[in-house]
Amino acid sequence: MAGVTISRTVEWQDTDAAGHYHHSTVIRWVEAAETALHERLGLAHLMGVVPRVHYEVDYRDRLYYREPVSITLRVAEVGRTSLTYTFEVAGPRGPAAAGRMTVVHVDRDTGAPTPWPPSVRGLADGAARQAPTTPGTENGAV
Repeated sequence: MAGVTISRTVEWQDTDAAGHYHHSTVIRWVEAAETALHERLGLAHLMGVVPRVHYEVDYRDRLYYREPVSITLRVAEVGRTSLTYTFEVAGPRGPAAAGRMTVVHVDRDTGAPTPWPPSVRGLADGAARQAPTTPGTENGAV
């Protein structure tokens, strides 16, 4: 499946009172990976027209301050107006979180769901046949 892998480090603001990463940190990391994938595919213009409509996560391991993390995001399915990603967050001991996120393409003016433009659908469908890559350091992706 198409995808991208980015690297992060668990920062102080990513942790909670228990000393490990806070559950909300995962969505920020996943969105950073989504941004990297959009940029890789030349789809940065989708910002603002692909709101999240479903998000689910299974938490499997704790991640602690200053631990390295890799986030892999893959295109799982492209629908008429929606797109579903799968993702995995891994730390030094292996998988730490995994889940799915679905976005819907909407009209910028009305906010109503609208079919993917052919150019975007072609890139997304084509991307589904590519192997994940790790982007360079642009926009904080390491």
